[in-house]
Amino acid sequence: MIRRTRRLRRTEVLRDSLAETRLSPKALIQPHFVIEGTRQEVAIDAMPGVSRTSVDRLVERVRADLDLGLSSVLLFGLPKHKDAVGSAASESDGLVPRAVEALREAFAEKLTIITDVCLCAYTDHGHCGVLHDGHVANDATLPLLSAMAVAHARAGADVVAPSDMMDGRVAHMRAALEAAGFPEVALLSYSTKFASGFYGPFREAADSAPKSGDRRSYQMDPRNGREAVLESLIDEEEGADMLMVKPALAYLDVIAALRARTLLPIAAYNVSGEYSMVKAAAQKGWIDEARVVREVLWGLSRAGADLLITYHGREALQKGWLQ
Repeated sequence: MIRRTRRLRRTEVLRDSLAETRLSPKALIQPHFVIEGTRQEVAIDAMPGVSRTSVDRLVERVRADLDLGLSSVLLFGLPKHKDAVGSAASESDGLVPRAVEALREAFAEKLTIITDVCLCAYTDHGHCGVLHDGHVANDATLPLLSAMAVAHARAGADVVAPSDMMDGRVAHMRAALEAAGFPEVALLSYSTKFASGFYGPFREAADSAPKSGDRRSYQMDPRNGREAVLESLIDEEEGADMLMVKPALAYLDVIAALRARTLLPIAAYNVSGEYSMVKAAAQKGWIDEARVVREVLWGLSRAGADLLITYHGREALQKGWLQ
């Protein structure tokens, strides 16, 4: 007897009714790059369709996104002032706190506000921590990151997301949030963040490329899968509420392995290089963009990710690609 599994794939309605992976707009997180000024919207050449926006334009963009069903944002700040210790990162009236306050005032609890916590965009050397003798000083960086997280929490952030990959930063940040009176603020750790070539367009978007050296001494080695899971499990022990794997597409095995080891929600960051490759190929007519975007997002979800941080979300919902 022939096992005819194709019977259950015969019609579109049948396929849809039996689909194992289903995506809701609520699972998508839209990143935003925030800049100083008013009425500012600056296109990012390396990321077609993505712009840097001032706070007022950010509010307008998020209002339209909410109508599409996008109810979670991830904010990155691009400050004008940079110095060796990223002092602007923890200012209470800094760019990201002002953006958080504006979004909270406009949308109250209709929006989940997540803020990236890292010093790379705030330091004049572009590294994720302070430098001592040319090397990133892990322990000296922790209080600065925690102060940044507290500033975001005080402004009204729902979730703070450390992306620096310093050892011990989750425990330090959790303690700082508790001490400052913000025990309810959740912590989404970039718990497994690889030293990846897929970040190229983001460096332009966030003006955060290191001025010397690279980040391989503190970000994950792409060759290591077991260590990648270990990194996330350590952050879970330290008090992270959610875990993240970044980038996403080359690390589906890590997402799946982590899913098997934790009950915490897992986010996958479909990063700038992954986005821009799809955009470039689509512009050349080499791929069907809608179909590929569906496969990308389905694949991340199928691997075990609960939340998808992606630059594709807005267009996918506008054009009905996920229906």
